[in-house]
Amino acid sequence: MIVIKSQQEVDRMRNPCRMVAEFLQSMREVVKPGITTLELNQLAEQHCISHNAVPAFKGYGGFPFAICSSPNEVVVHGFATDNPLRDGDIISIDFGVLYDGFYGDAAITLPVGSISLEKQRLLKSTEASLYAGLEQVRPGAHLSDVSAAVQQVAERDGFSVVREFVGHGIGRELHEDPQIPNYGSPGTGPVLKQGMVLAIEPMINAGTRHVKILSDGWTAVTKDGRPSAHFEHTVAVTDEGYEILTCV
Repeated sequence: MIVIKSQQEVDRMRNPCRMVAEFLQSMREVVKPGITTLELNQLAEQHCISHNAVPAFKGYGGFPFAICSSPNEVVVHGFATDNPLRDGDIISIDFGVLYDGFYGDAAITLPVGSISLEKQRLLKSTEASLYAGLEQVRPGAHLSDVSAAVQQVAERDGFSVVREFVGHGIGRELHEDPQIPNYGSPGTGPVLKQGMVLAIEPMINAGTRHVKILSDGWTAVTKDGRPSAHFEHTVAVTDEGYEILTCV
């Protein structure tokens, strides 16, 4: 069942969403060669403590960290480690918080130092696919209009869309209906209505779309070892279109 939020509920989601956005924005200055994802995870924990918020991912289904930190060929759900990031890496950081009974959730992929042209193109295309999807969000549109727009941009640029993981509704629960694939044909699926709140999150691979799960049961990597990127925003459907809640 898709939960329609009142304006008051949407307003209450602004604080957790802003907390997420502020942390991810800070990562643009922090992520440099030599830092470890365990250090990034510690910063996320401290951010939650300083805002009296709860890290949404830690303990969720047994996941042990406050962030999903996914470098290079890791698609999503990467574990934090003490391995230093190296010049030329990319790192996807997915972060969520629970505050005042509501969740916020977003993700970015950042360069570590100087990255290859292929990785630059991948990051640019993945972020562009997210915004192409967002532009389809309005009352009366179909959910698959979002999915199709994401897929069109990624495949136009020569990349592939991960199909095993999807976006989702969000609110009092971290994952609510509907599921939001990043591929499909327009004009199908649920009709968007004012008050829906959606976490839209393309995961795009440089090579083939196929992924595998490592022995930890969480970490998803590309089967061909090529890099992957991930961008996400939590957005509310408004009377005329959409509002990004996970912005500074």
